[in-house]
Amino acid sequence: MRSIWNGAISFGLVSIPVKLMNATENHSISFRQIHAADGGRIRYRKVCELEEKEVPNDEIGKGYETEDGSVIPIADEDLATLPLPTAKTIEIVAFVPGTAVDPLQIDAAYYLSANGGPAVKPYTVLREALKRSQKVALAKFALRGRERLGMLRVIDDVIAMHGLLWPDEIRSPDEVAPDGDVTVREAELDLADALMDTLGEVDMDSLHDHYREAVEEMIAAKAQGAELPAPAEGEGGGQVIDLMAALESSVRAAKNAQGGDAGTDRGEHAEVTPIKGRKKTAASKAASKKTAASKTAAGKKAASGTPKKVTATKTATSKTASKAAAGKKATAATKKTAASKTAAKTAAKKTTKASPKKRASA
Repeated sequence: MRSIWNGAISFGLVSIPVKLMNATENHSISFRQIHAADGGRIRYRKVCELEEKEVPNDEIGKGYETEDGSVIPIADEDLATLPLPTAKTIEIVAFVPGTAVDPLQIDAAYYLSANGGPAVKPYTVLREALKRSQKVALAKFALRGRERLGMLRVIDDVIAMHGLLWPDEIRSPDEVAPDGDVTVREAELDLADALMDTLGEVDMDSLHDHYREAVEEMIAAKAQGAELPAPAEGEGGGQVIDLMAALESSVRAAKNAQGGDAGTDRGEHAEVTPIKGRKKTAASKAASKKTAASKTAAGKKAASGTPKKVTATKTATSKTASKAAAGKKATAATKKTAASKTAAKTAAKKTTKASPKKRASA
């Protein structure tokens, strides 16, 4: 980076040589003024009013115009002799919390780099002191012909300085605030909060200048003689008739733009409901969850109890069947025993009758 100012940071009795560099760059597309009739360039020339001729830059000086129109010449030597300690020094005057600086005062941003080897150690000491204290340094410095107010803070491992406007350069917002008393309902604030939650945070690196990109595409098309891109249809603004309806539509549109992920991530449906009723809805959801849980538990108990009863019934049936089988076996055994006994008796009778016949023949 090219330095635009060389000086030193005055930190008490410590002097830290530094170089000042721009921390930002402008990506805006610049246009030249041309003569619309023939395309010729329009140029501005520095002409002396008295001699009516162009004056080179090395002959141009400074002058202060008074109220009566006369001009007082001011030479560089006159400015150099001013007793201004901040002419080549960034003089630290205080250390304050970052919240003490009004963002309206923040102007251009610069990087401060240690200028030379001996400056590295005190530069690092100041940087680490700012980190540990979590404060910013307020300083005065002179740049481009005027004394300015600055704020020093740490970005990564670099000390950055923001130019600040003087407090008397900030206009009062009293005349900007809307006139009259406006009553804001809680439901409107609830929907505004819901819209803020839906939009959520954003990665700053994902933000781009779409207008500049469109201008570049248009210039490229004209340079190639191609057809110009069709203009994008803008969303109509218009007067807000129903603020509640507009807020609800905004929440729906924001959720749809995020592909429905916003509602899913928050465990909610992509449906807009006032936050007042959300507590009741949440309670009803909790109650329904409890009811469903109790029904599920009861079902599980019933399901776990049924197999036991069926098993017991099957066991009793099997026991009865075994008893019946045992009874049948006992009855059959009894019949066989009785039959055997009857057959034995019959055989004994036959033997008794046959024996006298044998004796008679003898």
